[in-house]
Amino acid sequence: MTREALPLTHIAFIMDGNGRWAKRQGRPRTYGHYVGAYKIEDVVRWCAERGVKYATFYAFSTENWKRPPEEVNFILGLLVEKIGEFYERMAKEYVRLRFIGRVHELPEPVRQKCYEYEEKTKQFDRIQAIIALNYGGRAEIIDAVKRILESSVNPQDLDDETFRKYLYAPDIPDPDLIIRTSGEMRLSNFLIWQGAYSELYFSELLWPDFNEEELDKAIASYRRRERRFGGING
Repeated sequence: MTREALPLTHIAFIMDGNGRWAKRQGRPRTYGHYVGAYKIEDVVRWCAERGVKYATFYAFSTENWKRPPEEVNFILGLLVEKIGEFYERMAKEYVRLRFIGRVHELPEPVRQKCYEYEEKTKQFDRIQAIIALNYGGRAEIIDAVKRILESSVNPQDLDDETFRKYLYAPDIPDPDLIIRTSGEMRLSNFLIWQGAYSELYFSELLWPDFNEEELDKAIASYRRRERRFGGING
């Protein structure tokens, strides 16, 4: 695909570095999560202004349960608090809010908030903000396989498009670009199926420091690339 035709419909974010950022401020790790949560609103707004239709955020992974209980409880409590605030501000900008992951396994207050605000925002279409919550790429694939085994799909008919129908949000296009902050250079079990051909950008900034200039640098880097999807251009 030529650079001129290169679309940018979906950007996914691995929001790394909240704890390290807080430590540098001499504050507890939970403060970093608090500040990082507000950064999501800014990034959604910046993406919408650039014509991006989907922005996915890796908020809480299936592996994050291994963290200290007080940190886990803070993050989940923050989510309950923030979802309502996010709605009040983002509804004015026609942002649809969605959640992917094993949401059904979350504590009831968190789960109900997710369902409530998905319903409240389902008519908005400027941009979709997708929050990956209790999410793992391997878990998503395993869950898809389980649903396929429970269905009437003939194994001989199984292909990429059929498999996609059993993912958490099959209508959302694969991310064109995945951005990870904090200088770490790995996907950490994020969108394994969907990110097979995504372009990757690794930022040295910690998530609370991520800014509009860095987003534009990532997009500019993406625009300079050629996406061949296994083929040959030219």
